[in-house]
Parts: sequence; C-alpha cells; structure tokens
Amino acid sequence: MKKDILFVIDSLDIAGAEKSLVSLLSMLDYSNFNVDLQLFSFGNILEKIVPKQVNVLPPLSYTTFTNRTIKHSMQHVLSKKAVQMFFSRIRYSIAIYKKDYHNTKRAILYWKSASKVIENNNKKYDVAISYAQGVPTYYVAEKVKAEKKLAWVNATYIIDEEDIAFQKKYYNHYHKMIAVSRTAEKDLLERFPYYADKIEVMYDINNPRLIFQMAEAGNNYQDSFHGIRILTIGRLSAQKGYDIALQVCKILKEKRIHFKWYVLGKGPLKEKIKEDIKRHQLEQHFILLGVEANPYPFIEHADMYVQTSRFEGFGLAIAEARMLNTPVVTTRFDAVYNQMIHEKNGLVVDMNPEAVAEGILRLINEPELRQSIIHYLKQEKKGNTEEIEKFYQFIG
Repeated sequence: MKKDILFVIDSLDIAGAEKSLVSLLSMLDYSNFNVDLQLFSFGNILEKIVPKQVNVLPPLSYTTFTNRTIKHSMQHVLSKKAVQMFFSRIRYSIAIYKKDYHNTKRAILYWKSASKVIENNNKKYDVAISYAQGVPTYYVAEKVKAEKKLAWVNATYIIDEEDIAFQKKYYNHYHKMIAVSRTAEKDLLERFPYYADKIEVMYDINNPRLIFQMAEAGNNYQDSFHGIRILTIGRLSAQKGYDIALQVCKILKEKRIHFKWYVLGKGPLKEKIKEDIKRHQLEQHFILLGVEANPYPFIEHADMYVQTSRFEGFGLAIAEARMLNTPVVTTRFDAVYNQMIHEKNGLVVDMNPEAVAEGILRLINEPELRQSIIHYLKQEKKGNTEEIEKFYQFIG
C-alpha cells in the first residue's frame, strides 16, 4: 500500500532549498508513494520541473486573499472569514512596517497574524514534511494531521531567546529535525539542545544526471563577450554578500581585467544593488540577469563561479558548479568545508573584497592552478544521490 506524503514549502522560486526539494522529488519511487505538495506562493520558475506524479495542492484561501491589492481585498470583505483575513493582513503589514526584520522574525510575525485564518489540511498523511524553516514548519505542526512529521532546516538560524521559545512550541510536534549540513546540525544543537535525540543530518540531494541534462538543454549568455565570465547565483539579500562582490568587481576593473560578472537571482536588495552598480560605474561589468528556471548552462559556460556569502546552510550552488567542473572561489562561511578543499576543488578565501579579488586573480593568472582544480573536479565524486536512502529511513 502506498504511503501518503505531504511536502510544504513557501514557494518554488529558484533558491537552494527549492532546488533541493525538486531534486528530491525527481528521485522518489512513485510506485510506493502518493505525494502532495503545498505552496504558499505560486507562479515561480521551478514549478515547471516538478515531476508530473506530484499533486500540487490548490492555493490556501488566505494566500489567495493576500495576493490581491488592499483595495481589491476591501471589495471582497463580504463574510466574517474575509473580515478576519483582512484584519490579519493589516496586523502583519503594521508589524513589519519600516522594520528590517530577518526572515525568522518575519515568519513568526506572519504566523502570529495569520494562523487563526489559515485553514487546516483535512487529509490524514503517513508523513508530513516542512521543507523550510518558518511558515511551512508552523503550518505542518498546527494545520496538518500525520503519523510522522519531519522538519527540514536548511539555513542558519538568526534567533533570540523569545524566538526560540516560539519555535519550540512547533518543533515539539515533530518526530525528526533534518539539518542539511553538519554546520546546520551544530547550529540547531546550540539553540535547541533538548532536541538532540531527534536531530539528523541529510545533505541536499545533488543529482548529477539531472544537472548534466539540464546544462545541455537551455539558454546561456546571450552577449558576444569573449573575456572572463564570472557567475554568482543567489537571492539578492545581505546574506549573499553582494556588497563584497561589488567591491571585488571594482578592484578587478581598476586592475583592467577583461571580465564580466553575471548574477542570477532576485530579492529585496535589487534596487540598492542597481544603484551601487551605477554609482561605481560598473554597468559594463556587473550584470544582473534576473532568474532562470535552468541556471546550469550559465554555470557550465562560466570561467569561474564566485560565492561571497556571509553564511549558508550548505551552499547548493557551489555543489552544482563543482558537478559541472567550474572552478569555485568562495568566502569562508561556516559550512564551506562540508564540500570545499582549498586549492583542490576551488579556493576558499577570507570574507573581504581583497581576499576574494586575490582568489579570482589567482584563477586568471595561474593557469596551472586553474587546470589542476578542473582536473580534480573531473575526478571528484559527483553528486550524492545515495542520500535518498536516508530519506527513506526517515519516513519509515
């Protein structure tokens, strides 16, 4: 008899957790599972490559309501439930107005405002999985019935004692908490030591066959540039260190390097980054490409992949660059050594513009080092599809 499984994630926008989930879904044995997927935001790029066997559930009534403009919402306040949803939305908007809250705090405020008007999922599942921290975790804990509940943790927590107490109420409902790296595990144990017996590690699944196929199947750079192509993939947020990247870009320009630095991603800092590009006169060097459902042709045709992150739960884009044999320069964030070996499969540098620039220049000016890294990458074990066996163990 097939197991009924529910996955819940905020959206399938193009980011690490989302790509990880799509990779996992692509590997499941659907002769053994019926799989539902609940999203809170629809119309994002990775929805196109969700396996056809997955049943994507319809939008929740609250998320449908909040996708309307405030004016349009007011026109639809015709019932007691609609009135409640309207005031829930207003409470959340007031709570975050002009406040630069991190994602964990925003999720808590959202749930405090909206939980009473978000409907339950009335189906009984064998396993329910929140595949991201925050709202998916609260939703599965409070609104879903399941024999077993699993919570994925795929980013470093920024959290205070009050927030820890809030999270605990929801993690108490889970049978296991799955960290995507040893660093994420350590972070969880520091903040939630009383959950030590239910914290497990399962790395984000990288399926090299899927990535190789996609690298050959899509568009890449559309310009006719013949210099050094640098690529970065990531949400346009403070976590990803784009302020460092822009300073590095400025250094490379001053040294008259013939290069272009391309960025795939979107996020809250887009306008600020565009302003900084203009202010530093980097329009011909730092190119924002937006998002692509298939980033792999861009990785494959880049001369190097550069990550300037301040922190990562794992660093999935680095793993994907390694699989496509693209040399990596990355900052030394906590989880970096889960996959990087300095001067073997790439360069790990200090978290400042000068060190990142030096790493890039080494790959440009030391061809023997570059070829040595590429040779190592080609010999290196590709992917970690064996992690699916851990998943099967977790769900019983």
